[in-house]
Amino acid sequence: MTVQPKITRGHSACPHDCPSTCALDVEVIDGKTIGRIHGSRDNSYTAGVICAKVARYAERIHHPDRLLYPLKRTGPKGSGRFERISWDEALDTVAERFRAVEAEYGAEAVWPYYYAGTMGLVMRDGINRLRHVKKYSGQFSTICTTSAWTGYIAGTGLLAGADPREMAKSDCVVIWGTNAVHTQVNVMTHALRARKERGAKIVAIDIYMNATMKQADMALLVKPGTDGALACAVMHVLFRDGHADRAYLAQYTDCPEELEAHLKTRTPEWAAAITGLAVEEIEAFARLLGERPRAYFRLGYGFARQRNGSVNMHAALSVPAVLGAWQYEGGGAFHSNSGVYGWRKTMIEGLDALDRSVRQLDQSQIGRVLTGDAEALRGGGPVKALLIQNTNPVSVAPEQELVKRGFAREDLFVCVHEQFMTETALMADIVLPATMFLEHDDLYQAGGQQHILLGPKLVEPPGECRSNHEVIAALAERLGAEHPGFAMSPRELIDWTLENSKRGKLAELEENRWIDIQPPFRRAHFLDGFNWPDGKFRFKPDWTKVPAPRSGLFGPHETMPALPDHWTAIETADERHPFRLATSPARNFLNSSFTETPTSAQKEGGRPELFIHPQDAAASGIEDGMLVAIGNSRGTVRLHARLYDGVRRGVLIAESIWPNASFVDGRGINTLTGADQVAPYGGAAFHDNRVWLRRAEQIRA
Repeated sequence: MTVQPKITRGHSACPHDCPSTCALDVEVIDGKTIGRIHGSRDNSYTAGVICAKVARYAERIHHPDRLLYPLKRTGPKGSGRFERISWDEALDTVAERFRAVEAEYGAEAVWPYYYAGTMGLVMRDGINRLRHVKKYSGQFSTICTTSAWTGYIAGTGLLAGADPREMAKSDCVVIWGTNAVHTQVNVMTHALRARKERGAKIVAIDIYMNATMKQADMALLVKPGTDGALACAVMHVLFRDGHADRAYLAQYTDCPEELEAHLKTRTPEWAAAITGLAVEEIEAFARLLGERPRAYFRLGYGFARQRNGSVNMHAALSVPAVLGAWQYEGGGAFHSNSGVYGWRKTMIEGLDALDRSVRQLDQSQIGRVLTGDAEALRGGGPVKALLIQNTNPVSVAPEQELVKRGFAREDLFVCVHEQFMTETALMADIVLPATMFLEHDDLYQAGGQQHILLGPKLVEPPGECRSNHEVIAALAERLGAEHPGFAMSPRELIDWTLENSKRGKLAELEENRWIDIQPPFRRAHFLDGFNWPDGKFRFKPDWTKVPAPRSGLFGPHETMPALPDHWTAIETADERHPFRLATSPARNFLNSSFTETPTSAQKEGGRPELFIHPQDAAASGIEDGMLVAIGNSRGTVRLHARLYDGVRRGVLIAESIWPNASFVDGRGINTLTGADQVAPYGGAAFHDNRVWLRRAEQIRA
């Protein structure tokens, strides 16, 4: 008789760097392995829908290439030559090297470096507890959110907005600067419901005809970095044609008359010349909004990853204010709810030990930091040791040639705590095997929605994998770092954080699986005033005083426009670099995660490709599938051409962050991206690169 495996259903939350933070139902087989993962139907935002890459997570968690044991490097950096060692030897080595570096160069010579490989508050942010207690160098996290959050908060004063479930109650859903089909599938769930149930129109605004654009009723294909011009022209038409809600503007905004006067010259003809859109397309979009003021603006991250990104975000956010869309259920705007949680993370992060005199190094400038750039080092000494969790900078950080050069330093000690042998792990001296999200307890907050979710441990980790919390606590003990958080279990940290943030107790969250913290309608729609002392939406923000995360003023902030506008701070194409390149997200990868799973790689075509307009290809003698080269002052990358008429002429798209090793020369796409800080508070302009394009044989490898 064949014994059928026992399948139970566990509950969790997706840990990956995606705004959806889906509530999950997980098939657990015989208490040891997982089967299929499903979206929770009884969660009002997830609504039973998750992306395919997470649905097949068994392929990742049970992957034969997972790291299982601590390793010590035995060959040259990057050679892949390691030997297995014990946890005690590994942790003792790391602690010994950190103590030696601190003794010779000071505590700031050690840099704990992390990001969003997991979004769990305990496992992601616990590294800061060690940082603060030991006074190691701080990290200013700029690689993802800085320019977008700054632009949004410049208008509203708070990182919050209309309930994202209200998209289903909208008459017009505007998906601006985000390929939701690839990056947050639940946006489409609610937008498509509005279309089906209300006859709503879906408008998508992006720089190439991606999967979201193809599902839209109106797809506006703009040139990269020109979103501000489109927003201004739309507002011009709203004022011109009597669709600006003047009563709303008078009550809720700071300077509507000045804005209207400013927009007199920002005509559709003016914007058409900048954006590449036809005048008729701009007029049609504005007319649609005028007819449907119950319009929901879902503003993404992508269009803010330009050197004028904060200005573009603020300009797009200004449109629903002119329209008065905030007054309606199903209207207004949303980017992230990260500003509404009110966490007290003292115990997780050791905030009671934070010393604000310790330097903060820019995460995006890790290449400059590790190669000794004095400005990037903030005038301090060199970084001599790194502890890396939850990120893969040798693949994902900009200015890859500098990053690789920095990691190749023989005097740099690197410990990487990882799930797979990433390209960053290959450059490490000590590699530690890490758990995945179903193998430890953690607490999650959603960015693109409004739930606090629990992710409990459902299966045992393979081999000798340990969680981030276990590693940080073990290092703290060896380093003499004292804080109550090191002695607490993840469950105790979750319970403490919930209780001290006035979010109940762990037992309650465990029973209910999530907490819906969506603010009341009036507060979410700012109907009692925006989050400024006078309650007014800011068309005219003081860019030097936006209450967004900051570590100083950067970039050409002095020349930022006072009112919404097209700001020409981008890397414009020139004679030598006639193309503009964006590194847009792929459907089956998430940054550098999932690149190791065979199904994801297969579905992405098995190799990096470059989307080129057929006419641009013909002009350069390039055929479909041909090996081509693109380059700029930062370096040269070779990959294969994919002819696609869904990009504008002069625009190139390279989807995803394939490992550097997937490129024929071992140089990945972030060879071409810059780490110069975006105004006003910094950030990485991943989609703002001017490049040249040639047949590969026309250049030297």
